[in-house]
Amino acid sequence: MNKSGPWIFFIGAAVVVFVFLGLHMMIIHLDTLLGGIASPAGGSALAWENVLHRSQSSFFTVTYIILLAAALYHGFYGLRTIIFEFGPRKKTEGIWTTFLWIVGIVLFIVGTVAAIAVRTVETAL
Repeated sequence: MNKSGPWIFFIGAAVVVFVFLGLHMMIIHLDTLLGGIASPAGGSALAWENVLHRSQSSFFTVTYIILLAAALYHGFYGLRTIIFEFGPRKKTEGIWTTFLWIVGIVLFIVGTVAAIAVRTVETAL
């Protein structure tokens, strides 16, 4: 991939974060306007029953995983760019890139497992 490819993904990830985080914020903080979407059990969107209901939804699980992937890519690519502004040697750049990819993948796996595991919380209670 040429050098503009990662930058395009960086901008695309920013758009995904903007849209999905905006959707998340609307559902959580505008529960009085959205009604049944945010609060299917009634009351506040942050009530335990509503949190459990959303955690059982495949839509929310998938959107959280997509948001996680986009936020990690956008954040780590931005961090990599900042580090490279200091002008490290080429070998060091490769080490930083590999390190950030490994940390990002590990965090993505942990977050994805958590997003999927929370679907079973209701049965554990």
